[in-house]
Amino acid sequence: MGRQGLDLSALPEDCIENVLLLTGPRDTCRLSIISSRFMSAVKSNVVWQKYLPPDYRSIIARSTDPSMLTRFSSLKDLYFSLCDNPILIDDVKLSFSLDKSTGKKCYMISARNLVISWGDTHRYCKWSSEPECRFGEAAELISVCWLEIRCKISASLLSPATFYSVYLVFQLTTKTYGFDDQPLDVSMGLAGVESPTLSVYLDAGKGYQTGRRRIRLVSGRYMSGMHPRERKDGWFEIELGEFYNKKGEERELEMSVLEIKVHFGKRRLIVQGIEIRVRILCLS
Repeated sequence: MGRQGLDLSALPEDCIENVLLLTGPRDTCRLSIISSRFMSAVKSNVVWQKYLPPDYRSIIARSTDPSMLTRFSSLKDLYFSLCDNPILIDDVKLSFSLDKSTGKKCYMISARNLVISWGDTHRYCKWSSEPECRFGEAAELISVCWLEIRCKISASLLSPATFYSVYLVFQLTTKTYGFDDQPLDVSMGLAGVESPTLSVYLDAGKGYQTGRRRIRLVSGRYMSGMHPRERKDGWFEIELGEFYNKKGEERELEMSVLEIKVHFGKRRLIVQGIEIRVRILCLS
């Protein structure tokens, strides 16, 4: 007699759930097409409880909308809401979301929670409402002699055993001045560990689009990670660096963006915050 292959769709649902948990959120959704029994297992709260961070309840309890814990009919729906709709936590100092493919934690630190040179002086910095700003307001530097942005966040807030990238999220306007061809020194790393400093360049293009400046890298400097790119939300981001958050890490992650070498006017840089999100590694 010939050997017959294993019919996975004939497995009990609890066994299918265990199979799904050996994959990840993305593959779990793909496997739902195998059979109606797989489809049922994919909707199981048992599966999505494992994909959500262990402390997701306490994080949501710190948000501006703690009722969302009871608003969703399934943990799967809650999971994808946290992926697609970042929530504001800790008195709107942070936004929290999940990486859709892994379920790992992602954060954006609001401009209010950054240390910005001149940021507490109304003459030099104002807080303005900006389109697609998660926090409802952003810091707009009116006119400053030098730029200095710093912040810290505990690595324990992030997912363990995870690669992360860090980005400054910003906008330029048609009135932005002082950043053309001028490098910014950026760095990030764990407290107490010497971190490399990178130079990133902003060069305002001649064309304008919807009141914002087009942005291009200074000629001859098209290197990975050194130029800004436009995000889906219409803002721009510059990568400050990357790091691996090992399991049990308790130190603070420190980030800085500096231009303190040339003391002439810098105007109308709009800062939303600094984002820390999962770095997806491409394996060849």
